[in-house]
Amino acid sequence: MATPTLNKNEQRGSVPRQRARKGNDADQPSAGTGRGKKKRGTPLSAKLAITFGALLMMISGGAIIGVKTIVGNIEGNIQVSESGDLVDPETSAAPAAPAGKAFEGAFNILLLGIDTRAGQDATNARSDTILILHVSQNHDQAYLMSVPRDVNIPGSQQKINGAFTNGLGSNGDWKGGLKSAAKSISKLAGGMTFQAAAVIDFGGFKTFIDALGTVPMCVEAPTKSIHNYMVKGKPKYIGGIADEHEADSYARRSGNPRFLHKPGCREMAGWEALDYARQRYLPDGSGDYGRQRHQQQLIKAMAKKAGSAGVLTDFGKVNELISAVGKSMLLSLPKGMGVTDFLFTMKDMAGADLVLLKTNAGTYKSIIVNGKYQGEGLGEDTKDMFRAAKNDKLGNFVLLHPEVVNNEK
Repeated sequence: MATPTLNKNEQRGSVPRQRARKGNDADQPSAGTGRGKKKRGTPLSAKLAITFGALLMMISGGAIIGVKTIVGNIEGNIQVSESGDLVDPETSAAPAAPAGKAFEGAFNILLLGIDTRAGQDATNARSDTILILHVSQNHDQAYLMSVPRDVNIPGSQQKINGAFTNGLGSNGDWKGGLKSAAKSISKLAGGMTFQAAAVIDFGGFKTFIDALGTVPMCVEAPTKSIHNYMVKGKPKYIGGIADEHEADSYARRSGNPRFLHKPGCREMAGWEALDYARQRYLPDGSGDYGRQRHQQQLIKAMAKKAGSAGVLTDFGKVNELISAVGKSMLLSLPKGMGVTDFLFTMKDMAGADLVLLKTNAGTYKSIIVNGKYQGEGLGEDTKDMFRAAKNDKLGNFVLLHPEVVNNEK
C-alpha cells in the first residue's frame, strides 16, 4: 500500500506501549519500550473478530485443531459477497487478494451497525453505528474510529447514516446499502479505501452477546434508558419511542419507569449491554459522542470476552456464535477470498491492543443555519486523523494527539 508523504510532525514518534515494528519505515519505540524480545499476547484475530460480529476469533492459536468440522457451518451461515460487488472501485482496495492469501500491509475495514426493529420496513434501515477499523502495516496495531451519524453526506444535506438507506432499493438489499454507504463514507474520510466491510443489525449483536453469556461493562453515571422500562418489576423493551421527551411521557402515562443503568462495573447480559451502548441522552450531555464511546467500549468488552480462555477452543460455542451472527450479518471480502480462507489468513497476526479513537475530540461540532441544527461537521484534527489512517500513520498521530484516545476499560 502506497504511503504518501506527510508533514514533519506526522513523521515522528509512535504510540506508547505498542510493540516496535519491523522495517525501515517502522515507527521507533518510545522511551521505556525498547525491549528486544517480542511479547505475544491475545491474537489480533480475536480483537478484530468482534468488530465483524465475531468472525475471526474462531481460528486462533489452539482453535485450529478440528476446524474442518465447522467449515461447512461457517460458509453456510455467513452472507458473503466480494468487496468489488459491494463497494465502488474508487472506495475499495485493488488489486483484490487471491484465495487463501493474507492481507498485505495496512488495511481498513468498514463496519456498519444497522438499526432494524420488528415490523420495520426493510427499505428504511439506517446505519446508526459507523466504525472504521484500521490495522497497521505490520499488523501489530489496531485502531477503531467512529463516524458521527449526523455528519452530512459530502455534497448533500442528508445525514451520513442515511447513505445506507439510499442504496437499499425496493427490496431492502443490504449489498446495495453497503455500496452506497461505503462510497459516501470514503469521501467523508478523505478518500480512505476499504479492503473489507461488514454489516450487522442490533439483533445480531444481542444474540452474539447472549451466546457469550455476558460481557464486562462500566457505567459512568446513572443513565436512564429510552428503550427499556420496568414493567411488573422486570425490564421490557418498548418500541416506537424516539427521544427522552417521549420516554418520560410514556413512563408517566403507563406508570412504568424508565430502566436505570446504575454506575459501576459489572457483567451485563446482551440486552443490557446493547441498551446502554445505544443511549444518547446521557448525564454529561455528550449525546451521540458519548454513545460512540460506549459503542466502542462494548466492542472492546466483547473482544475481551471472546478472547478469554475456553471460548476459542470450545467448538460447540464456536458453532453457536457462527449461527448467532450469521442470521444478521453481511460480510464483504476481496475477490477470491472465502470466509474460511479469510479466517486462516488472519490467524497468525501478532498481538495488539484495540485502541479506541474519538472524532471531534468527543464533543459537538454542530452546524447551525438560521438558528436551526443542520448536523455535525468534522474538525481539522478529525480530518487529519482520517488522513493518518489512510496513510498508515495513526501511531504517529495518536502520539501527537493523545486527547483523541478513548480510555474506556
